[in-house]
Amino acid sequence: MKNNNNEIDMLRGPLLSKMLLFAVPLIASGLLQQSFNAVDVAVVGRFAGSHALAAVGANGPVLGLIVNLFLGISVGINVVIANYIGNKNAKGVRASVAASAVLSIICSIILLVAGQLVARPLLELLATPQEIMDEALEYLRILVGGMPFLIIFNFGAAILRSIGDTKRPFFALIAAGIVNVALNLFFVIILGMGVAGVAWGTVISTAVNAAIIVAILVREKSDIKLDFSNLRTGFSEIGKICRVGLPAGLQSTIFAFSNVFVLSAINTFGSFAVAGSATAINYEFYCYFVINAIGQTAVAFASQNYGAGQYDRVKRIFRLSILLSVGLSAFLNILIAWQGEFFLSAFTQDPQVLVYALQRIHYVLLFQWIACYYEMAGQIMRALGRSMTPALITIFGTCVVRLIWVAYFPANAPFYRLMTVYPVTWTLTSILMAVAFSALSRRMLNEKSVENTTKIGYIEENA
Repeated sequence: MKNNNNEIDMLRGPLLSKMLLFAVPLIASGLLQQSFNAVDVAVVGRFAGSHALAAVGANGPVLGLIVNLFLGISVGINVVIANYIGNKNAKGVRASVAASAVLSIICSIILLVAGQLVARPLLELLATPQEIMDEALEYLRILVGGMPFLIIFNFGAAILRSIGDTKRPFFALIAAGIVNVALNLFFVIILGMGVAGVAWGTVISTAVNAAIIVAILVREKSDIKLDFSNLRTGFSEIGKICRVGLPAGLQSTIFAFSNVFVLSAINTFGSFAVAGSATAINYEFYCYFVINAIGQTAVAFASQNYGAGQYDRVKRIFRLSILLSVGLSAFLNILIAWQGEFFLSAFTQDPQVLVYALQRIHYVLLFQWIACYYEMAGQIMRALGRSMTPALITIFGTCVVRLIWVAYFPANAPFYRLMTVYPVTWTLTSILMAVAFSALSRRMLNEKSVENTTKIGYIEENA
């Protein structure tokens, strides 16, 4: 690899300081991105009413279901390129960047068409209250139209993360976020566009984000430079990316599918429950972005070090990622739960909405740190090329159990009892992941018994 001022040397030197250097911009990016998403909720909640707030909130899990399969592929991009870097294979890096560009085009076309087709059926399947159906459908269709920009940004950011560059995607988010806030306020307050206004503000700002990330990659001087004349060389790498990325995407899609079913149960409590859940879930996203940032840090560092045959560093990366994620997320979980009414007041003053929002904070957010173990273990397993194993564990431990929980949820049970499905499934999944990770770690990270398999071709699903 050629020298890059934005690159972090993940193979040598202290790990903690470099992991923090990598993770802090990612955490800031996640918090910033969620803040801009929260502006959507706050603007419609304050200036368009509770029905508009519910219409926006009803789409959160639906959007996740539509896009998560494609966004999961970005994990494969990160792993494959980082492994090539650890193996000092510049040709493989360039081919994988080309493959990422081709995949972003393919995924964008599929998502654009499929999203428009399934928008109304998904909302109807969820028993979305009729009083918010029209606004919810309008919001969803506009956002789906801009999803290709989201894919381009996430694929480009994954390429940059493979060399340790998390700063430039963060700066891109700042620019796009300013555009988003300004357009939200203009479209909703000045033009009175309601949910359509925040949707168009999000789409336009996401297009700005995608344009910035493409410009960065085109002007890049290192081996991750995006060269459009070289795209045909990337087809041979698409399979390697998909072997890691598709299981991760499948996991995320089914995970979102289970949340869609939970939302369908929330919908039965009425529009105030939908609005309350939509308000509280903003803070779950805030805290999850911290966990996710540490997980992305772990997969990037572990992929490079595994590619270089430095197995002991991979073990240390796992231990540090657990400590960092649990410590930071638990602090945020407890702080927000302690001052729940204060944090929720930024979105709504409706007392009926606040009742449901506070229940979600106390029964879900307060225990979110439990998810850290299975998230970190799963990312390390993907870095080792074993992406299907954590996907299957998460699908069963989290998703299947949630589906059963909702299917047998008593009609007259209180709202807080529905919410307890989250800490229960997080705990079960972590236990199952601990068993699988322990066995895999003994087999693949024992330097005395493992051959030095530093070629990217080794990444295949044997587990």
